[in-house]
Amino acid sequence: MFQFLNPVLTNYGHCSPVNKVLTSILIALCGFSCAFSCFTDSYKDGDGMVHYGITTVNGLWPSSGSDSVELSKYKLRVGDFVHAFFSVIVFAVLSLLDSNTVQCFYPSFESTEKVLLMALPPVIGAISGSVFLVFPNTRHGIGYPSTSSSDAPDNSSDDN
Repeated sequence: MFQFLNPVLTNYGHCSPVNKVLTSILIALCGFSCAFSCFTDSYKDGDGMVHYGITTVNGLWPSSGSDSVELSKYKLRVGDFVHAFFSVIVFAVLSLLDSNTVQCFYPSFESTEKVLLMALPPVIGAISGSVFLVFPNTRHGIGYPSTSSSDAPDNSSDDN
């Protein structure tokens, strides 16, 4: 969504104050979406229907029809917060260093800090990729394919 709307909202880098406000709102909403999706999961009920919910400390806070599945297996973990943090960091780097965003919010930065604009995204990507290897994501939230209820994640440890 960001890649689609950013050029339009930034007027291809030639921003008025209204463009800056709209682009800021877009970046905030997309950043929130990156973080929020790390705290969602899905399960299949006895009838094979996929249900989505939000992870909590007690388990999954679901939609209706969750009687046939043990939702306490889907507890909130430390890894969920790590994924949310690094997902937002990756999005922030990519969105704030996008050429239209740079030209809109800080146009002189592009000419003076060209090396940073080129080097920072791969560095953040490598660091985040390494962290994602240490904390693998077992969630199948909104936008991800679901697993059957028998394949529910084993969330007994807080390590991941």
